[in-house]
Amino acid sequence: MNVLSKYKFWVGGALCLLVIGLMIAAMYPKHVSGAKPDAPVSVEVVQVQQKDVPIYGEWIGTLDGFVNADVRAQVTGYLLKQGYQEGAFVRKGQLLFQIDPRPFQAALDQAEGQLAQAKAQLANDEAVQRRTQLDVEKYEPLAKEQAASQQDLDNAVQNNLAAKATVQTAQALIKSAQAAVETARINLEFTRLVAPIDGIAGQAQLQVGALVNLGSGPVTSVSTVDPIKVYFTVGEPQYLAWRQRFPTEASRQAANKNLRLELILADGSTYAHPGTYFFADRQVNESTGAIRIAGLFPNPGNILRPGGYAKVRAVVRMQQGALLVPQRAVSELQGGYQVATVDDGNKVNIRPVTVGDRIGNQWVIAEGLKPGERVVAEGVQKVRPGAQVNPRPFATGSAGR
Repeated sequence: MNVLSKYKFWVGGALCLLVIGLMIAAMYPKHVSGAKPDAPVSVEVVQVQQKDVPIYGEWIGTLDGFVNADVRAQVTGYLLKQGYQEGAFVRKGQLLFQIDPRPFQAALDQAEGQLAQAKAQLANDEAVQRRTQLDVEKYEPLAKEQAASQQDLDNAVQNNLAAKATVQTAQALIKSAQAAVETARINLEFTRLVAPIDGIAGQAQLQVGALVNLGSGPVTSVSTVDPIKVYFTVGEPQYLAWRQRFPTEASRQAANKNLRLELILADGSTYAHPGTYFFADRQVNESTGAIRIAGLFPNPGNILRPGGYAKVRAVVRMQQGALLVPQRAVSELQGGYQVATVDDGNKVNIRPVTVGDRIGNQWVIAEGLKPGERVVAEGVQKVRPGAQVNPRPFATGSAGR
């Protein structure tokens, strides 16, 4: 073999070794230096707690005044002035609007004049009747002694009866005139639109100078807001369950009296003053299958106002021996719920569970877990069934991550 042949032989052999090496490298990829593919994943776990917990009901509520009174015009006239500040607290009887009183004062003066005339006419008629009565008393003994004719006596009697009828007519006219005076006085009082109750006065619906009458609608409204009323609707099954727990009227009244309502305001804060049950509506709404409930809340300072929205919460029952896990430990998948449990060997098992009520930031687990079991509360998305994990205690502060 010459030199050229040897050279070709060695070059060919080197190329073959290179191809074989590339094939081996492709079949067995290199591992990153220092990485361990089977290294346990770090997760935070928490034990399943078992304790008695209160179960809350929560409903959307609407605030309303304890008493809402519309202020309407009872007579026709022009508004002369507004006597209150909109949105301010007013006292019962305080002037809100003044209607021009001059026509009604004139009507009252006229009615009082007619009453005076009727009284004067009655006095005159009574004087005539007393004179005719004296004539009767004079002619009766004379007629018996035949010193006067029977005709004279009959005339005196007839005149006396006519005078009595005239007196009765005058008395009726006086009553009619008194009624007219009272009507005129009431109409004059109606020119003062006053607050019918203590409460918060609303926005004026008509301004000074407007012509008002019986068909004008409310000029303004006044609402009593301490206490303030909160309406909320409860589903019929929940309402029936509550009623069945207290079968007698006495037990229901005691339960309703002891029921404490909480109010969650629009900013998410809890109202400082607890409320009480007030009443349940007489019927269930046919379209929604819910019944309307009213609660009362103290409202010092009149902070809460009618028309506002808030959530109403109340303890509806106590659940004995409830199993609790953090909400973040429960995953929802295709309409079901599951948790990742960690056994004594730190291996993960994905287990379906049945959830119950929510208690704060925790779930009540109805089925699928036992007390003391460990569930993954942080790092659920990183684990798989059978995976080895490095468990650490769940930090409460991590819930806000």
